Amino acid sequence: MIARVSTVAFVGVKPCQVEVQVRILPGLPAFTIVGLADKAVVESRERIRSALNAIGLSCPSKRVTINLAPADLPKEGTHYDLPIALALMVSMGVIPQDALDGFIVLGELALDGSISRVAGALPAAIDANARNSGLICPADCGPEAAWADPNMSILAPRNLVALVNHFSGTQVLSRPLMSPMRVERSLLDLRDVKGQESAKHALEVAAAGGHNLLMIGPPGSGKSMLAMRLLSILPPLSPPEMLEVSMIHSLAGHLDQQCLSDRRPFRSPHHSSSMGALIGGGHRGRPGEVSLAHLGVLFLDELPEFPIHVLDSLRQPLENGEVAIARVNHRIVYPARVQLVAAMNPCRCGMSGMPGHVCMRGSRCVTEYVSRLSGPFLDRIDLQIVVPAMSASDLLLPAPEEGSAEVALRVASARKRQIERFTALGLETVRVNALCPGNVLEEVASVDSEGQDFLRAAFDKLYLSARAYHRVLKVARTLADLEGEPVVLKSHLAEALHYRRLLSPCGSGI
Repeated sequence: MIARVSTVAFVGVKPCQVEVQVRILPGLPAFTIVGLADKAVVESRERIRSALNAIGLSCPSKRVTINLAPADLPKEGTHYDLPIALALMVSMGVIPQDALDGFIVLGELALDGSISRVAGALPAAIDANARNSGLICPADCGPEAAWADPNMSILAPRNLVALVNHFSGTQVLSRPLMSPMRVERSLLDLRDVKGQESAKHALEVAAAGGHNLLMIGPPGSGKSMLAMRLLSILPPLSPPEMLEVSMIHSLAGHLDQQCLSDRRPFRSPHHSSSMGALIGGGHRGRPGEVSLAHLGVLFLDELPEFPIHVLDSLRQPLENGEVAIARVNHRIVYPARVQLVAAMNPCRCGMSGMPGHVCMRGSRCVTEYVSRLSGPFLDRIDLQIVVPAMSASDLLLPAPEEGSAEVALRVASARKRQIERFTALGLETVRVNALCPGNVLEEVASVDSEGQDFLRAAFDKLYLSARAYHRVLKVARTLADLEGEPVVLKSHLAEALHYRRLLSPCGSGI
């Protein structure tokens, strides 16, 4: 008899169904696993032997063959331990085959028979629910998996004994409760930032339209302080977005305490990060920082200190909203729809343009430092602003009356207008102006004849690209939404152009 148990293999965030087939035949004792299994899967035989021995069972002294089908799909990870063990127990007659029908199984076995937590329980549960199947997972993953559907069948045992007793009828495993929603109240508020009113306004525009932002200023001017307060004015994640973000974090093993949160992710990798860490990759094709920041903020501090090839690798994700990791034997696609926020000093010494400061290297200090950023990368940044140095008189001012709560209301109102506009056009997946497709942009951000003449003259003078033309229109549309204007005015175009090309590709300003 061939015992069969269903499990999954993760290809990106997409679970692919895998069938564990076990057959016990007469012959010399052997325990063979086939089906493109990696080292962790092959080593599962020792964990399974020890776990079965811990509950009073022993592996048959026969030829045990385990096939993971389809055989041409790479199998990685330790979550195959439990499905292999259960399929083996079915072959031994300990568990009836029909007891596992209609279940997706995943879990790692410890040597004492307990079932340890694994990554990817939430996407596996969502996939099982889509197939009208139940899920068997570790107890520590149960609260996470329960978010997939409140009515789906989920078994979350702590050990093999509990699972065997459940199928034999001597014990009943109750469905795990959903983990509570994690409520986070940030202590960071825009009211903490004194002065920098133009930078605050640019931050508001970036939040309202989902635009990329670059802040340039001397050390201590408040660039990082502003970036870290962006989350306080962004709207919370919607329920579908919350599941989408949580699936990625579950797959990466970063879902804290199995709790889901409606707060947008904020990732701030160090400038020494490698391309694989930022984009994703490695032998197992794990998600990188840009995917972990999906539907949130990716903050790159000290931007020119990142290797140029690492920054240029972000060009495609910023444009397409996804990362494709291609290897010889497989290709993985991760979502990466992020809002990029970057900060940098104006030059190597950081004091260029400061009153009373004279750099011994002159203009070369600025040119050599800024030239580390490529023109195509800068072309994908909608807003480039200067954050000037703070004076002592600015710091002695009282705290501003307007804080994050007031700005967040305006941002939410502007985003509501955008959602209603795109929904009326049949674009339910587009929620901010930054994601507006080019084929409907001119309809969404229509400009009168005066505005067209202004745009034509500005682009002829500044030699901006076609991408820049579209991004200027998107920013102008966001400025109009913040003011409640139904049409884009010349003043909106002028302000949007003001945010473009503060830095040129050759490293000098315009």
